[in-house]
Amino acid sequence: MANKRFIMNAGRTSKQGQQINVGKDHAEYQAIVSTLTMHPDDMKALHVLPGAKVRVRSEYGEAVFQCKEGKVPIGMVFVPYGPPTCRLMGGGTDGTGMPTSKNWEVEIEPITSESA
Repeated sequence: MANKRFIMNAGRTSKQGQQINVGKDHAEYQAIVSTLTMHPDDMKALHVLPGAKVRVRSEYGEAVFQCKEGKVPIGMVFVPYGPPTCRLMGGGTDGTGMPTSKNWEVEIEPITSESA
């Protein structure tokens, strides 16, 4: 199956903020920042089941996320900021000190035993 393009937005979540007190190396925090939220119809179109892994590629790099269904518009995905997201960001900040993290065009492919 061909990869599909999506608009990706990154941000902080309240659960992520609560876990920061436990530490960024804690398994729960790592699980939060390694999870991508996608519309159920997009998951069906990609043949991705909840909990399956997907590879996300931007013009700057790639990262692997565990996929879950959520309330995001069709064609858009959401990921919490974290090490996987940083692999997708460029270094330009437009003078803000923070790389652009909204409206990235990304390519997403399911990870199968052949593509792992």
